[in-house]
Amino acid sequence: MGAPTAYIVEAVRTAGGRRGGKLAGWHPADMAGAVLDAIAARSDIDPAAIDDVIMGCVGQGGEQSFHIGRNAVLASRLPESVPAVTIDRQCGSSQQAIQFAAQAVMSGTQDVVIAAGVESMTRVPMGMTNILFAQAGMGQPKSPRQEARYPGIEFSQFMGAEMMARKHGFTRADLDAYALESHRRAAAATQRGDFDAEIVPLEIDTPDGPALHSQDEGIRFDATADSIGSVRLLAEGGVISAANASQICDGASAVLVVSEAALKAHGLPPLARIHNLTVTAGDPVIMLEEPLFATDKALRRAGMTIDDIDLYEVNEAFASVPLAWLKHSGADPDRLNVNGGAIALGHPLGASGTKLMATLVHALHRRGKRYGLQTMCEGGGIANVTIVERL
Repeated sequence: MGAPTAYIVEAVRTAGGRRGGKLAGWHPADMAGAVLDAIAARSDIDPAAIDDVIMGCVGQGGEQSFHIGRNAVLASRLPESVPAVTIDRQCGSSQQAIQFAAQAVMSGTQDVVIAAGVESMTRVPMGMTNILFAQAGMGQPKSPRQEARYPGIEFSQFMGAEMMARKHGFTRADLDAYALESHRRAAAATQRGDFDAEIVPLEIDTPDGPALHSQDEGIRFDATADSIGSVRLLAEGGVISAANASQICDGASAVLVVSEAALKAHGLPPLARIHNLTVTAGDPVIMLEEPLFATDKALRRAGMTIDDIDLYEVNEAFASVPLAWLKHSGADPDRLNVNGGAIALGHPLGASGTKLMATLVHALHRRGKRYGLQTMCEGGGIANVTIVERL
């Protein structure tokens, strides 16, 4: 008997919606429910066989409060008998959902688990769960003991991105050039139809009547070095602008993870097997650098080198992150985010982990490649790495 294996059978996402854009009319529970329905329909599995839904979500307030994972099940066509849990590992929430799903399957405790994520950054704006409580006089997350350990330090992803750019020697021109390439790759992938297999079209209302939203709204097909370079910097004397950072985005995504027994019992053709699961943590101040070291650990544990991996998805939270990752790992830039990344496509926080996995698995199939590696920086100085093998 070999080691227990977790398989990915289906992987889907919505097309991204810009803030106040095409998906602004969708309640996040309904949007998440739609990708759960798509997983069940596309895999043709009996929905009652689903053992659990693990839903990543960062802004767990307002329409995303009161257990968005369960609410998504109740807004879907899945039976009430399907349980769910909602998790927050910041930007890596739904990548962690994949890893928890794989661990459940590999432990033998469950056979069919949907890992998913959702974030409506229009309807639950970033940081609202902190801001509203603070405005109500109910305190803030940094505790007295944290303050003693990190005196006077404000944990900020923006500052972390600036610190990474300085530490690794990247100029604004470097970041802007990377951002332009993200838009170019995303535009080319869209025009080739590379995203068609992973996107779940959602019905939206338009001035011309009902339509289907099936193309990522954030891509700037006409982006130029001048247009990106003209966007004002977020901090005086810095290098980060909104144009070389990820876009605020509405979206949902989901991945079906099953055991070998479930593959046989339900006649499911696998897309990939999960080869390695890693999560690490480090400096919470620079915060965004941890994917570099998490990748080192994942490759060591997998007995692989970076050259063994055919495609990499490194979340483009800020351009300084994938650029620093490339420099540190010695990876081939032509294998990185081959269909563009969050700078062009958007970063719907809790939905980004399963979103990137959907893109990675389908890209491996389209390109006939074998191994893919996914990683992303996460608030608090954490990073997940997942390595998959196309089947």
